[in-house]
Amino acid sequence: MKILVIGGGGREHTIAWKLLQSPKVKKVYCAPGNGGIAGLAQNVPIGVHDFAALAQFAKDEGIDLTVVGPEDPLLAGIVDFFQERNLPIYGPNAKAALIEGSKCFAKSLMKRYNIPTSEYESFLDYESAIAYVREKGAPIVVKADGLAAGKGVVVAETLQEAEEALRQIMQDHVFGEAGARVVIEECMRGEELSLLAFVDGETVKPMITSQDHKRIFNDDLGPNTGGMGTYAPVPQMSDKLVEEVVETIVKPMAKGMAQDGIPFKGILYTGLMITEQGPKVVEFNARFGDPETQVLLPLLETDLLDIFVATIKGELDAVDVTWKKGSAVCVVMAAPGYPGEYPKGEVIQGLDKVRNGVTVFHAGTKETDEGIVTNGGRVLGVVAIGENLAKAREAVYASVQEISFEGAQYRTDIAAKAMKHQQQ
Repeated sequence: MKILVIGGGGREHTIAWKLLQSPKVKKVYCAPGNGGIAGLAQNVPIGVHDFAALAQFAKDEGIDLTVVGPEDPLLAGIVDFFQERNLPIYGPNAKAALIEGSKCFAKSLMKRYNIPTSEYESFLDYESAIAYVREKGAPIVVKADGLAAGKGVVVAETLQEAEEALRQIMQDHVFGEAGARVVIEECMRGEELSLLAFVDGETVKPMITSQDHKRIFNDDLGPNTGGMGTYAPVPQMSDKLVEEVVETIVKPMAKGMAQDGIPFKGILYTGLMITEQGPKVVEFNARFGDPETQVLLPLLETDLLDIFVATIKGELDAVDVTWKKGSAVCVVMAAPGYPGEYPKGEVIQGLDKVRNGVTVFHAGTKETDEGIVTNGGRVLGVVAIGENLAKAREAVYASVQEISFEGAQYRTDIAAKAMKHQQQ
């Protein structure tokens, strides 16, 4: 089969890498791809929003399946566009993807299906939002309703921080249209984890658990990012807790959406807070997480293509999704200045020096005559698998130290807290 992967980040590099392990896959194309993806698949210079050109390419090349990586084209209706032209594509349609595209929409679904989440209100005007924040007090969470590249959430510890967040989102429009409406939530305390699942309507096949590290600096300090590293599985999340999440959150959401005529087909990402009252939903996403994908797919035993094809056919219940034993750790190497402004074009050294068993997934890179250069905020995701977290961490950090580019920054504490749990 010939596959087209849409996107150009670390998630898409990982998806292409995993699909190429299937004996049924003959060739993978990636649009637009990146410098690392070019080493295993053919990059196609078409943007993720150019649906007409992407569909034409799929038709001309005889693509058997298109897989969508990022959320933006899903929200914009790429799945609907391809389906209208009888082109097989993996991912939720625009209506179902709204579970990520509008926090207000997701919250209203959770309320209707009795899915545990934080208390909230949504606002379209600044004055009402400010009045509500002053009434509730801090700590409180302020979210832009729409897509903001993972950066539209402020956990305000003081009233001043909450008011400043509202001013930036609703008056300064730092997130554009995404901030036209805000959702204000109670601040939940606990451990934040992710549980992704393959869903084909009502059938739910959960993946192993993973935990992202969102803030730029060690000890969860500094501004939020798209993710600075992750690990899987999460030792402090028991099988019983996973089952509770699947039965009280993921399955009711899938079933409710199907009954509402918006069946979800694709990857349903549940961001969780494990509170004293039990697991509650922080957010839903409509696709693979980045960098969660980089630790989940290396541990997936089942052929990923079989899962994708079964989902499209509505036959996911017939697929046995199994996982390898062991742990995986991903450390993100980012450009200096990220998540603010950052330079591009720095030559990356040492990519050929990584250890056996370590894979480097490219997030923001470009192939040039000088070699592979930086071309984004998050540049590389370095991933290792080990029989436990300690072995995986040791291998990944040894390889990270072999790789360099001007001003590279990365966290040195990815999975450190979890390792203590695993040792207990």
